[in-house]
Amino acid sequence: MKQPKPMSKTLFPKKRNLWIITGITVLNAIGLTIVLPILPFLLSEYVAEKEVATYMSALVSVFALCTFFAAPIFGALSDRFGRKRILIFSLIGSAIGYFLLGIGGAIWVLFLGRIIDGLTAGNQSTLFAYISDSTEAAERGKWFGILGGAIGLGFMIGPAIGGTLGSISITLPFFVTAGITIVSILCVLLLLPESLPVEKRSSHFNLKSFNLYHQFREVFQLKQARTLLIMGGFFFVGLIIWQFNTSVYLKDEMHWGTTFIGAVFMTVGVCDILSRVVLLPLLLKKWSEKTLGAIGLLGLSLGLACLFATSYFPSVYLIFSAVALIVLGEGLFDPSYNSQLSNAVSDTKQGVLQGTNHSLQALYRVIVPIGAAAVYTMNHGIIFALAAIILLVGLFLYLRINHD
Repeated sequence: MKQPKPMSKTLFPKKRNLWIITGITVLNAIGLTIVLPILPFLLSEYVAEKEVATYMSALVSVFALCTFFAAPIFGALSDRFGRKRILIFSLIGSAIGYFLLGIGGAIWVLFLGRIIDGLTAGNQSTLFAYISDSTEAAERGKWFGILGGAIGLGFMIGPAIGGTLGSISITLPFFVTAGITIVSILCVLLLLPESLPVEKRSSHFNLKSFNLYHQFREVFQLKQARTLLIMGGFFFVGLIIWQFNTSVYLKDEMHWGTTFIGAVFMTVGVCDILSRVVLLPLLLKKWSEKTLGAIGLLGLSLGLACLFATSYFPSVYLIFSAVALIVLGEGLFDPSYNSQLSNAVSDTKQGVLQGTNHSLQALYRVIVPIGAAAVYTMNHGIIFALAAIILLVGLFLYLRINHD
């Protein structure tokens, strides 16, 4: 009679750490999105009503720019000194930033809060590096999907909490967010072990490591990482066009109110969790990550094409079908992409890789909305056709990379 294989003694502790990371990710996402519905109302206490949109864009841009410069440096620091220390430091910066937004008193204090948060913005890239450290190559796609689902869950819960708290006090959501961030710090400090052993840490860290050009060059010299990051740029540009223009398109073109638009974003949250947490693990049993990545990009392109079609054939069913295709496609591609990207470098470079990736995403979030706004003013629907074409180019590059 065949004896059952002994169960690994490290299986459950490893999974326990991964679920702790997932919980921290949910808390981070809730904290980040609690403040979103409240920020315009907070700004209206400091600037004229007609200037609120300008100042809100400026706050978003200054945070993204600071993240662009800081993320690769924190990635390199985590490769040298470990994930836990950098994660704690980054979360402390976020807590300080949210406290400053709550305290306020002057517009420059709000900008200072966003600058501090942006300059210490290494928590997301460090969380992804932690997943890379703690999983085998074959299971990374699944766990990146779970992490994405955790972000989606937080994005569903956060705005609802923020709206409720904001009705009590306009500054209360910011203090609650700072408190949630402190809870995350305690979870990391007390529950989470270090994922990067000393023997796997990078031994090369000097003043050049604070040079953004040096950080980018170090990653882009690696052929597989370089080709994936270039291809990923097409994905993120197309995705950001959808994220920044959908609500205003539904308002201007479809003449929808807040209830219908809110229902769209509720659909986004449900489909995001469904695709990453339920659908992805099931499909990985039948197809490879590379195949699912291609299917995801194709779904994204078709969804954006359907959204473009609604400017000529307005239909509630077509809009919700488009949203489902876009979000399900993103949910299949994004974890597969992150898994391949993680496998493109050694264990000692996971931090700088994730830092570079998130730095580029921050740069896209500064540049793309400006260009998209210019196109949108010329034709409301054409922006989604442009996004679909960009994603089809990304699909072509993705198929070429994986064919080679």
